[in-house]
Amino acid sequence: METSNSAQDTQPIPVRQPPAGSPPPDRSRPRRLGVLVAGAAVVAAVVGGAGGAAIVSATTADDGGATSSSTSGAATATTASTGSGDISTVAQQVLPSVVQVQATTQGGESVGSGVVLTEDGRILTNAHVVEGAGVVIVTDSDGTEYRADVLGSDSTADIAVLQAQGAVGLTPATLGDSESVEVGQQVLAIGSPAGLQNTVTSGIVSAVDRELSELGTQQQPQSPFGSPVQESSGPSYTAIQTDAPINHGNSGGPLVNAQGEVIGINSAMYSPNEGSIGIGFAIPVNDATKILDTIENGA
Repeated sequence: METSNSAQDTQPIPVRQPPAGSPPPDRSRPRRLGVLVAGAAVVAAVVGGAGGAAIVSATTADDGGATSSSTSGAATATTASTGSGDISTVAQQVLPSVVQVQATTQGGESVGSGVVLTEDGRILTNAHVVEGAGVVIVTDSDGTEYRADVLGSDSTADIAVLQAQGAVGLTPATLGDSESVEVGQQVLAIGSPAGLQNTVTSGIVSAVDRELSELGTQQQPQSPFGSPVQESSGPSYTAIQTDAPINHGNSGGPLVNAQGEVIGINSAMYSPNEGSIGIGFAIPVNDATKILDTIENGA
């Protein structure tokens, strides 16, 4: 396991807190992609920047049968029944527990998402979102920004733990049990696809125990910023598969069940054209919390 410690400034103050009543900052500008696996088209759901990476526009999937999504501000969502409450109710419950994560590296900037674990700013995200980061900024659902430290990461499991400096009163997510996930159950994905914070998409669990090695076994893995890496150092985990639209920027955000419980951490998508086609992958939350415990105990 690789564990890295941040050397960032630890001054316990937020980077910026907007005036009361001001709208959240505009996150709609296009950003660069980061490819996790080339050719095979299994790509990290993170918006990144580096030489040679493709440019995408700030759009979300809306092709054939894909469910609708909401973006930025006070999110609204479709109102189809989830079995225990409508989607908009679940979305409003979970949105305050999801942050946008911006990481600045020598190669540029990546944008992903994160799940709030504690009121004082402990945050769970994907390792590839903050890989090589010198500065990390997290933005809560109300638009308040905090400088964050990377407490540790495991690149194989694709899990990282952040600590927002000076954070108080954040809303921790409720973690569920990924062992109880069933094919066909309703789920929501929440995050910042293409940098559009507070985006909610819905779908179902389309498979469980999906080995990512089943896709593209002959292809050469790449880092989130498009640089080839050794196959042994790439992410390796068994995933929950979902058809809830996941795009670049959803990495690290939650996959949520109808009770508003986090059952997975969105991490990758199958994307022949570098856009969502309704095949996304999430790290089961039970696996993520085991890695979290290991990182925190070693931090």
